[in-house]
Amino acid sequence: MRSLWGLGNNGPGSRAQDLVSEISDFKTFNANVVDEFRENDGKVGGPFEGATLLLLTTTGAKSCLPRMSPLAYFDIEDRMLVIGSYAGADIDPAWVHNLRANSHAHVEVATTAYDVVARELPRAERDELYPKVVERAPVFADYQAKTSRVIPIFELRKTT
Repeated sequence: MRSLWGLGNNGPGSRAQDLVSEISDFKTFNANVVDEFRENDGKVGGPFEGATLLLLTTTGAKSCLPRMSPLAYFDIEDRMLVIGSYAGADIDPAWVHNLRANSHAHVEVATTAYDVVARELPRAERDELYPKVVERAPVFADYQAKTSRVIPIFELRKTT
């Protein structure tokens, strides 16, 4: 597999926060992840090697333009979950704001693409599932510890 990162396997997300903070052009970072994802049937190297990734396309809440975000996702209890951690920043990522404004989105998983509807989990349900996310990717405990906001979880359901 071709990697655009030139990094070894550091586990899912273990260096992602440090790497992103060092990159001045976040759009270029995301574009590189998207390119590598598509060139390698949904697999990427570097800080995301081994993680299950998807490409989420939302509609911009203000611009109404398509916005693509590469995200880790978790299959927990037969549910596809994405986490709005933003590496523990004190604000939600733009895709969270976009899904709150319009729950209809599009995903690419490996070589498959389909439409989804997103549902933000209510607090009690989120609190029940967040520890299961942390079991699979412990870095998410660090992200929650860094911020006073409650990191949201969205369930993505395939539309028919």
